Amino acid sequence: MNSLSIKNLSKTYENGTQALSNVSLEITNGMFGLLGPNGAGKSTLMRTIAALQEPTSGSIAFNGVNILENPMFIRENLGYLPQEFGVYPKISAYRLLDHLAVLKGIVNKQERYDQIMALLQQTNLLQHKDKAVHSFSGGMRQRFGIAQALLGNPKIIIVDEPTAGLDPEERNRFNNLLSEIGESIIVLLSTHIVEDVRDLCTRMAIISDGKLILEGNPNEAIDLLKGKIWVKAIFKTELAEYQTNFNIISSSLNSGKLNIHVFSDQQPDSDFNLISPDLSDVYFSVLSNQLKR
Repeated sequence: MNSLSIKNLSKTYENGTQALSNVSLEITNGMFGLLGPNGAGKSTLMRTIAALQEPTSGSIAFNGVNILENPMFIRENLGYLPQEFGVYPKISAYRLLDHLAVLKGIVNKQERYDQIMALLQQTNLLQHKDKAVHSFSGGMRQRFGIAQALLGNPKIIIVDEPTAGLDPEERNRFNNLLSEIGESIIVLLSTHIVEDVRDLCTRMAIISDGKLILEGNPNEAIDLLKGKIWVKAIFKTELAEYQTNFNIISSSLNSGKLNIHVFSDQQPDSDFNLISPDLSDVYFSVLSNQLKR
């Protein structure tokens, strides 16, 4: 069983921006979802865990080893798929994986071949192994990103906003691949797409403005909202009035009207209907400070 222990982690950049503030997490094997809006500090946390930058204060231990003092330990056990994954323009998928495998220290040619072919098979890219990666679709490129992240049999994988921009079919295929990988190692999924965390993760955390504001099991977090989320369809021109009088956590257009979700212990008025909450309601409730840790 692998373990990642993050304690009181903070990061302030030279310009004074505090990207992380006293974040503590305990993570073991499986899919762990890190949710938050853009600019919340998710990418800063991922880069710090990957030993690509140092925190201002706090500690990170992986399998009992202090990785701030021993960054090579995490690098040797880490697979990383960043939000922007660049590729050489004219190199085939196989040749690029072979090059990256050498950089990861897999010096035996037969071992590289066997591992690359197995990863191409696992990511459903074997039939495209001789095609240039820059010609791949978005979903194919992300699956290639997972293949390169899995080189060297890492014990922890970090994926940063992996399904942004993918169509529903590619997103499902990619998520199924992540779920399969997460059965035996740690997979950290950093995203602002709530559905990805709901579908994949047994543990999650929500970060906003660099602070950890909720951590736990997604289903348990949803249970905290039962009996408290109410919905009503209103005209868009009525939104300001309802915002003044009710705790609106989210709104969405439906057939020209706005469906508003309101957090309340009691029925706000007779036109509101009680609904079964989902993880989106948890997310928006936390961000609007209605649901506390």
